[in-house]
Amino acid sequence: MAQQDTEQPVNDESSEFIVDTEDCEARELAHRERGTSRPITVVGNPVLHKECKDVTDFDDELAQLIDDMFASQRTAEGVGLAANQIGVDLKVFVYDCMDDEGVRHVGHVCNPVLDELPADRRVLDDSNEGCLSVPTAYAELARPDYAVVRGQDLHGNPIAVEGTGYFARCLQHETDHLYGYLYIDRLSKRDRKDALRQMADGTPRYPVVANG
Repeated sequence: MAQQDTEQPVNDESSEFIVDTEDCEARELAHRERGTSRPITVVGNPVLHKECKDVTDFDDELAQLIDDMFASQRTAEGVGLAANQIGVDLKVFVYDCMDDEGVRHVGHVCNPVLDELPADRRVLDDSNEGCLSVPTAYAELARPDYAVVRGQDLHGNPIAVEGTGYFARCLQHETDHLYGYLYIDRLSKRDRKDALRQMADGTPRYPVVANG
């Protein structure tokens, strides 16, 4: 997910909620220094428009992919990145994202599944949203301001991540990617057309893979 243009979560004690707010700088740097930055795939690339494969091998190759994703995310100055955004057909995303309280969250999720929120937690936030795969474009999109994602870590251990505000948006955005949806797919036809026009008129500030 691209950086923005301009009630506390309830923990379920039976869930493996991770702590992703500690040692953020050191953990992100370690991943990034082990990784190699790759160019970003953009809208129209087939890998972005289909559901990705489940991660089944929790091995050194997966760990290297996650390192490369952190390196790629930093190069593109993003706050979240899904594997298919660097052309890899696997359900894994990484994030380095602030929430609305200014708390930094750094982590990764394999095989993410979003919790279905009860009605009393579905408070919609109409903030601007952008995407590294739709460079230079932004549009308002209503999403719940709270999200829980469940999945696995790079070792295959079950984990859950929860977020509010902008970080909740990031978790939803990246999970969408791995099921073949870009944020512009959730816009009206007019707003989607406007976002694509913004992209056509702009120049990406990071390396991208040309389609065709």
